[in-house]
Amino acid sequence: MSTGTPTEPGGASPPARRRPDVAAMAVAALLAVAAGLIFWSTSQMGAVAQYARIGPAVFPHVIAGGLVLLAIGTAIAAWRGDFPAREPDNYGPVAWITGGLVAQMLLLNVAGFSLATGVLFAATARGFGRGPLWQTIPIGTVFAFVIWFIFSRGLSLTIPEGPLERLVP
Repeated sequence: MSTGTPTEPGGASPPARRRPDVAAMAVAALLAVAAGLIFWSTSQMGAVAQYARIGPAVFPHVIAGGLVLLAIGTAIAAWRGDFPAREPDNYGPVAWITGGLVAQMLLLNVAGFSLATGVLFAATARGFGRGPLWQTIPIGTVFAFVIWFIFSRGLSLTIPEGPLERLVP
């Protein structure tokens, strides 16, 4: 008696073939485009000194080559359907982190690096489910102030200053 489906020896039916993963194919395409842009950008560089065996074009080519390999590997895995099933999207954390980035960009020139980055830190912590904002904003601000102090005063880099940074002579 035949059921209409082929079976492997031992009576087990063959595993169902998964369709190619469209999202992973899109990632592979983006990786390939990024590699192409890096190759193109590097080819547009002006003449570089020929006395050095390793010039400024070598590392972008290495990175672009790595991206090409990643694109090929991702495309193969996507075509085979080797990626595990993804969890459903959770837009809440993404909204918190994106909102923190937008807030930092808007606050950077007004409130300065420390306060703007403290807001980003707090929003990111909230997105990962950590601590209330009243607690994480001061913690992030202190960390960002230390970073600002090291880069601004220690390395003499120009970083946006706000009222908090202006307190330091």
